[in-house]
Amino acid sequence: MDGFALITITILAVFLGFEVVSKVSSTLHTPLMSEANAIHGIILLGAIMVAGTAEDPLALALSLVAVLLATINVVGGFVVTDRMLEMFSAKPRRAEVTS
Repeated sequence: MDGFALITITILAVFLGFEVVSKVSSTLHTPLMSEANAIHGIILLGAIMVAGTAEDPLALALSLVAVLLATINVVGGFVVTDRMLEMFSAKPRRAEVTS
């Protein structure tokens, strides 16, 4: 692939990701976090594929930056999802002390 095609793929991936995430209302954002993680996982795989086929040093550098940012996004999404699930889990009750 030439550099123009790689930059075009990167710009389209950024635009698609922005459009998908921005269409989710704020009240639905929390329940749909796991689906958003799946979308970010697909973006991460695309960035890895582009990095694997990059021949130009600039394309390789940009694709590695994309892999880094997508990895941070996926890990952050899983951390947020884990914290949300902890909020909804049953908390153990304290043993009441009887005197």
